[in-house]
Amino acid sequence: MSTTPHPTEIRLDASRRLLKVTFDDGSLFELPSEYLRVYSRSAEVKGHGPGEGILQTGKDNVEITDVESVGNYAVRLIFDDGHNTGLYTFQFLYQLGRDQEAMWQAYLDRLNAAGHTHPSQSS
Repeated sequence: MSTTPHPTEIRLDASRRLLKVTFDDGSLFELPSEYLRVYSRSAEVKGHGPGEGILQTGKDNVEITDVESVGNYAVRLIFDDGHNTGLYTFQFLYQLGRDQEAMWQAYLDRLNAAGHTHPSQSS
């Protein structure tokens, strides 16, 4: 049976707009606020059913203002744009870290397909 690694430290680096998560398998992920915001599992982002997700745009300057523990399985991130309803399970945080490059590229591709350009892609 495969188990997801458990975080040993979750630390907000507000000056760099990052959430640093260290897991008991030795993995350390630095997850940008924008990345976490656009991949929130809240109904606002995911929708209420399959295919109902809402593409998040204009979140490049969003900041995490607080991190709240939720039991022994997740954290709630509080963002300065008022978003605070998404729970980030430890399993999801690990997935976000492990698959960060591919997931970020998928987000950029969705932005481009919708006619938006991310500021990092401006020339």
